[in-house]
Amino acid sequence: MENQFSLKDKVIIVTGATGVIGEAFIHSIAEAGGIVGVMGRNEAIAHERAAKITEQGGKAIALIADVTKEDQLIAARERILKEYGQINGLVNAAGGNIPEAIVQNEDDIFNLNMQGMKDVMDLNLMGTLLPTQVFGPTLVKSKGSIVNISSVTAHRALTKVMGYSLAKAAIECYTQWFAVELANRYGDSIRMNAIVPGFVLTEQNRTLLTSNDGSLTERGNLIIQHTPFNRFSKADELNGALIWLLSDASKFVTGTFITVDGGYSAFGGL
Repeated sequence: MENQFSLKDKVIIVTGATGVIGEAFIHSIAEAGGIVGVMGRNEAIAHERAAKITEQGGKAIALIADVTKEDQLIAARERILKEYGQINGLVNAAGGNIPEAIVQNEDDIFNLNMQGMKDVMDLNLMGTLLPTQVFGPTLVKSKGSIVNISSVTAHRALTKVMGYSLAKAAIECYTQWFAVELANRYGDSIRMNAIVPGFVLTEQNRTLLTSNDGSLTERGNLIIQHTPFNRFSKADELNGALIWLLSDASKFVTGTFITVDGGYSAFGGL
């Protein structure tokens, strides 16, 4: 019986593959039989992670690119096409918050760091749109799937992270809008969906959620209290949703969001 969840011989590019969530993604794709384009700005980590997948019997190639730089994305596209001749999936996992975009309690909200706001929007929103523009035409030819990464902060007003929340809300709008346009123009030849993670400890949010000794900050404790599963998510707990959205098991699914948050969004607080 055919395994609809298999990614055997499908070439999948993962942006932000040198991050915490990206690392979980690339290994899950390789385990499902996919060929992974390990894309990130950190050349050493990208090569290290691609080599590890290869050592474990999978196939991977390191792609060094900044998702906000079109020329670097084009170069990565040409390299992977030269190597494998096709691209079947794109995971827009690059993103995160930046210190300059965090609004502290003592900050004047009418004197925000506007450059920080623009930078976090560029990283998350433009860093999703631009790779789609570069890799999208190739994906149409292969009945490809695009998976974007949103956040529960797109749905709930969380203090401090306004810029990040705005960017993720925009990604959800983009996901639905572009999915419809893709379907109108190309039928079922290309799909776009998004995963909505809860709280995963990453390098970007670690200082907000944990102290130097590893204990939870007040903010971290509040998040746990409002998560029915009573813990943060592990990065690999997003893998099931990812593989489903990349595989033929979801071939009639487009323009939707898969929430993986331990019940955070559903909980009313009491």
